[in-house]
Amino acid sequence: MAGNGTLTRADLADSLNRQIGLSRAESASMVESILDMMSVALEKGENVKISSFGTFVLRDKTERVGRNPKTGIEVPIAPRRVLTFRASQSMRDRIARS
Repeated sequence: MAGNGTLTRADLADSLNRQIGLSRAESASMVESILDMMSVALEKGENVKISSFGTFVLRDKTERVGRNPKTGIEVPIAPRRVLTFRASQSMRDRIARS
């Protein structure tokens, strides 16, 4: 993992390279392929579940009224689709132990 505390695509590819022995190009290609499959599924409106890790869930939010915090003026917030992540119970347990 990079020194900044963020796991990147390059870190994932490097891990595949070291642990499985794939070439750097093969490792990077595999990471990209997995992320592309996840992105396509989400674009189609499907949820993405990874056992023992969590689920990426799409939610449709309806239009609602918000308020500008500086002026207090009410502003309509357009309906939109948002992506959320729900960690699995085993992932939550792992995080709680660390």
